[in-house]
Amino acid sequence: MKMPDATLRLLCSLVFISIFRAGIAAEVSLWNVEINSTQEVVFRKTLYANTTIYMKFQSNSATCDDSLAFNVSWYLRSSICYNEVFNTPDKNARIMLGMGNTVKDEWSGFYSQGYMYFENCSALFLPRVYYSDFSPYQPLSDSKSNPSNLSMSLPDKPDINAVAKAWSDSPYLFIVKVQPLLRGDLTVVRLVTEEEDMDDLFRLTMTVEMKGPREYSSPADWPLMMFFMVMCIVYVLFGALWLFWSACYWRDLLRIQFWIGAVIILGMLEKAVFYSEYQSIRYKGDYVQGAVIFAELLSALKRSLARILVLIVSLGYGIVKPRLGTTVHRLAAVGILYLVFSSVEGVLRVTGGFYGTVALVANLSLSLIDSCVMWWIFISLSQTTRLLKLRRNVVKLSLYQHFTNTLIFSVLASIIFIIWTTKVFKMVDCQTGWRDLWVDDAFWRLLFSTILLVIMVLLRPSANSQRFSHSPLIDEDEEEDEAKEPMLNEAFEGMKMRGSKPESNGASAAQKLLNKEDEDLKWVEENIPTTVADVALPVMLDEEEEILKTKMERSKME
Repeated sequence: MKMPDATLRLLCSLVFISIFRAGIAAEVSLWNVEINSTQEVVFRKTLYANTTIYMKFQSNSATCDDSLAFNVSWYLRSSICYNEVFNTPDKNARIMLGMGNTVKDEWSGFYSQGYMYFENCSALFLPRVYYSDFSPYQPLSDSKSNPSNLSMSLPDKPDINAVAKAWSDSPYLFIVKVQPLLRGDLTVVRLVTEEEDMDDLFRLTMTVEMKGPREYSSPADWPLMMFFMVMCIVYVLFGALWLFWSACYWRDLLRIQFWIGAVIILGMLEKAVFYSEYQSIRYKGDYVQGAVIFAELLSALKRSLARILVLIVSLGYGIVKPRLGTTVHRLAAVGILYLVFSSVEGVLRVTGGFYGTVALVANLSLSLIDSCVMWWIFISLSQTTRLLKLRRNVVKLSLYQHFTNTLIFSVLASIIFIIWTTKVFKMVDCQTGWRDLWVDDAFWRLLFSTILLVIMVLLRPSANSQRFSHSPLIDEDEEEDEAKEPMLNEAFEGMKMRGSKPESNGASAAQKLLNKEDEDLKWVEENIPTTVADVALPVMLDEEEEILKTKMERSKME
């Protein structure tokens, strides 16, 4: 199946420039915030219905002055629009504290709020039940309707340190304002002004946690955690199958098959680390920073090797070419560049520094590298397929035609998916399909796993693996013949060939030629080693090839 160059260029540009997006980090459910002055803190998370929000304060009694009182107010707001909750800057979100109306008329939702007064530091740090009942929630009013007095109550009773409860599966915005008060005597209480230095009066830690029906997991992250669990099992099966094939036919292994095994192992580790990260959030509410960075670096390494794997398969390494030659340096440069930029992007994203110019540079760099890689892949596939057609190698040509068709299918599937995600998630004013956001991350991982499965099936170890390997003598003779044929045609172009009488011994000459080819093939089978040592020791293999070539030339001369 052949595609025009212009079409390939368009498809590659669409896929690798349009699809790249900043990954969304997993939602945590446990926060520890240091407070030493009047402060408003904003929390964002998608919550299940009946998720309880807990709030407590901790500090050393020596760091809190007994003359202080505290007024703590909180505000919980749900919205049908995912972008209203997660794309609103903190500065604008703080203005919503106590707001009972919608930002836009179509962005409906509900809200609830409450207040707590603590007369001293000891009362603030003491665990207790803040309310006899959860505060009722009310619908947000828009500009076209009057403020609603309708309020709905929650049937459950609050536990210790519980302040609010979610009423539906939805994105939520939770704002807490801690305001210290100075007591002149037992009856006079005044607000602390901005000019007064409160660092010496109090320093405390506010802990907010949100725990629901599935522990600390959110409805946006739960499907992705299940996906990583399934993919981890899939990669374990990939690894077991590849190990079984390799053990059965270890004498016939090719170099490219070791690359495939390395990518499978890295994919298995990547999925396992990401699954453990989501499991940690589910049971502890937070993740270990070092483990998350390690997961992002491992994912960057796996994606880099995956691109190199597809490239070397497209170049025909070990199948059409015995060595990559100077192409190795270009492959290494592309792999290292992608590894560096993807590592920086992943680390900054999970540490909170992925925004502004840094995010733009990382996105553009990775998109450019991906576009170049995809263009290189299709150019290499086109050249390899053309070479195999000239050599009339039906077995290898069939393999590369299946591989090319798989990549073309992947490009078409990517374009369809890009159009769908753009329509559902990006070209909308209100993102109501937040439950499907996990698909935007899972699709690309599943797509590569499909390509990897096709590569595994096409290049699996078998008793006939050597029919896909590069045969130095045969392939080089064919290359020489192909190079000579156009030269001969050019040399005799425009000349008229005289008719010649058929020779009486023509049949015998043809028979001798066939016998000669059979002898050459037999010699190749007897003298070219096919053990696993050829794979493990490529340098020694190259030396043996030179020796075999020399012997062959000497035998022909004799």
